[in-house]
Amino acid sequence: MPLLHLVSTCLMAGVILFVQVVHYPLMARVGRDRFVSYQAGHTVRTSWVVIPLMLMELASALWLLGSPASPDHRPLAFLGLALLTVIWLSTGFLQAPTHRRLSQGFDQASHRRLVRTNWIRTLAWMARVPVALLLLP
Repeated sequence: MPLLHLVSTCLMAGVILFVQVVHYPLMARVGRDRFVSYQAGHTVRTSWVVIPLMLMELASALWLLGSPASPDHRPLAFLGLALLTVIWLSTGFLQAPTHRRLSQGFDQASHRRLVRTNWIRTLAWMARVPVALLLLP
């Protein structure tokens, strides 16, 4: 389970870094006339990649908290789960509502909010990588 946790965490860290640095900023260049279609495609395609990974990461994080390789790993497992909680809360309360607004059409303020608030998830996932590494037996 620790290896699954590390792999899912590293994959999500890579995905979110790419999205933050490349994908989200380029959304502003799609054009208003094609943006709704683009946003719909983005949402569906991204969901197929991130939902399974996020669920694997969550399940393995919970497992590691309940069954750490050693008692010394418990605080690390808790830290990892705390960071994951920040990610899920940010997704649910900041990025998902902003994506819903953008699904109605491009709005510069919403786009800026998406790029700005997504740094929460980006930094939290980057912080999770060394934690996941340290949780290996």
